[in-house]
Amino acid sequence: MNAALTRFAAIAAVLWATFNCLAAAPDPLAAAKAALPGGISGPGEPWTDGTGSGWRSGPGGLVPEHQATGSVVKEGLLPPIKPLLKLHIRDTVICLGGDGNYYMTGSTGDNIWAFNDGVELWRSPDLQNWTYVGLVWDVRKEGTWEKTPRNLHGKEVVSIWAPEIHYLKKLNTYAIVLSMAPSGITILKSSTGRPEGPYVNPVPGGGMLRPGIDPTLFEDDDGKVYFANGAGGVISLMKDDLSGFAVTKSVALLNPDHNPAHHAAKVVQRGMNGFGHEGAVLFKANGKYYHGAVDNYEGRYSSCVAIADNIWGPYDKWHETVPCGGGTGFFEDKQGRWWCTFFGNDNAAPWREMPGIVRIQFAPDGKISVSPHQPFVDEPKWK
Repeated sequence: MNAALTRFAAIAAVLWATFNCLAAAPDPLAAAKAALPGGISGPGEPWTDGTGSGWRSGPGGLVPEHQATGSVVKEGLLPPIKPLLKLHIRDTVICLGGDGNYYMTGSTGDNIWAFNDGVELWRSPDLQNWTYVGLVWDVRKEGTWEKTPRNLHGKEVVSIWAPEIHYLKKLNTYAIVLSMAPSGITILKSSTGRPEGPYVNPVPGGGMLRPGIDPTLFEDDDGKVYFANGAGGVISLMKDDLSGFAVTKSVALLNPDHNPAHHAAKVVQRGMNGFGHEGAVLFKANGKYYHGAVDNYEGRYSSCVAIADNIWGPYDKWHETVPCGGGTGFFEDKQGRWWCTFFGNDNAAPWREMPGIVRIQFAPDGKISVSPHQPFVDEPKWK
């Protein structure tokens, strides 16, 4: 009996010591969390003139109230647009939901290069008045593989980049695609058909959809859903249940622009034959397919797209769309007008890292440019 008690005491001592070690083990994200006040951006505030021109974040940290030059407006390339909210958000995207409301999300939190909490959502009936829905997917509570810290610039991070929300008409539900820094893509589907979720991962075992960053979805007129990401150039047809890919193809770009002033340095090094270097976009307007990605067009962080008659290409007429309007997306409103979302990722923009929209127009050849008719500029009501 004494020997048994001795063995029990020894085992208990080992378990207690192990528990104490685990309890004392440092959280790999503790330093990032201590240095920053929050992993969400919250409701934001109404925009009023003179309230600063946003933030600038990056691997080096966060610079609050960063003053952008606004040279793109001074040069007449962009009208004097205003932010939708005073709200710290990158990679702004907006979709029109099945309930007639608009839904907005993007990269949120004080500094996505360190950590954030998940996917935040905002709702508006008119693109002017926005209500905070809240955190609709919490990576640490609802994630699977996404919860594991991974190395970004020598630091352990759990941070979401460039989430997008899409309403899928055929399925009558919402899907979110997102990337985990520095690589790895997840797709989520609302289990209730509501934009606030809850969301589930349809990939078997809740796994990663694929490596990479900056994913986007597009639902065609026949209900088929397509996927692209990163620098573009590869398009996948999703399985009907969104659990993976049914078909994946590389798509051709005809007549690429070989002017190095229209590309990021990494694109120049690759020969300037692709669609860009990150922030892929894919959509359809006026019977034409548009596919592209962000490129540094004359130093501006802009979405540059090409046009095709078929989803699989070939694509042609590669061009800059909205100057400084990159890392976002394009959507059609309830009145049939088209918009490019905006957040400002270079100093030529009128602000940095706040949400906005720019109305666009289509030329007879299909090319996109900024419309001369913009809301929120000179008049309080829509034209």
